[in-house]
Amino acid sequence: MTEPFTENEAPMDEQTMAELREIAARYPEKRSGLLPMLHLVQSVEGRITPEGIEACARLLDLSAAEVSGVATFYTMYKRKPVGDYHVGVCTNTLCAVMGGDEIFASLQDHLGIGNDETTEDGKITLEHLECNAACDYAPVMMVNWEFMDNQTPTSARQVVDDLRAGREVRSTRGPRICTWKQASRVLAGYDDGLANEGPSAGPASLLGLEIAREHGWSAYDGDERDGAADGREAEASTAPGSAEARRTTDESQVAASEAETVHEDNPTTKPGDAK
Repeated sequence: MTEPFTENEAPMDEQTMAELREIAARYPEKRSGLLPMLHLVQSVEGRITPEGIEACARLLDLSAAEVSGVATFYTMYKRKPVGDYHVGVCTNTLCAVMGGDEIFASLQDHLGIGNDETTEDGKITLEHLECNAACDYAPVMMVNWEFMDNQTPTSARQVVDDLRAGREVRSTRGPRICTWKQASRVLAGYDDGLANEGPSAGPASLLGLEIAREHGWSAYDGDERDGAADGREAEASTAPGSAEARRTTDESQVAASEAETVHEDNPTTKPGDAK
């Protein structure tokens, strides 16, 4: 089960403080470095600790409340311990319809934990997630933010079993799975050398692009002459059924309707008649 959150953590070590300063120095406005700095804290502590919040606040001339507000707003930052592998199952609409809810329920039963809880061996933290922007591979789950596509209850259980056993697991469209802390360090902006592992985009994601190429379709590139475009717009605006034509017709109908309207207090009087 999840270790209780404690308020008595050791101060940040000197190497971490140096890297936090390095991140802050990347930006013209140093407070813009807060998000990667929080990921770095998480890569060291496994979560966002009060000491990490205080360190970021001091380096960025912010209050601890301001930093805490950011750390509690974004769900990728965790305020309590996370296992070596954060397993997130998408239970949003399409994934749920395709079996996401069943996968999540199966993993809860298999691991003996509930939502946002960690196994006793500290290996797996399970969480149901909102849309992972991978609907073309539904149902999906993520392990430390790497995609596992087209999952089933059986395949999902196999993934967590392999992770707990220390066997190598690879993302469907990415690199081999690293630990939660290692993934957090990558999000802080430090290269792990795995960026070129895996295809990144799969056939389902590229299908629209392939269809466009087959038909010779392309996006507007902005090279058309403004005059020609303006001429077409002017012609289109006066064409039957155009927005301008509809607006003119609507105004005429309104004017005619007003001319036929009678006052309730004097049925014989029309708008504009002298009293």
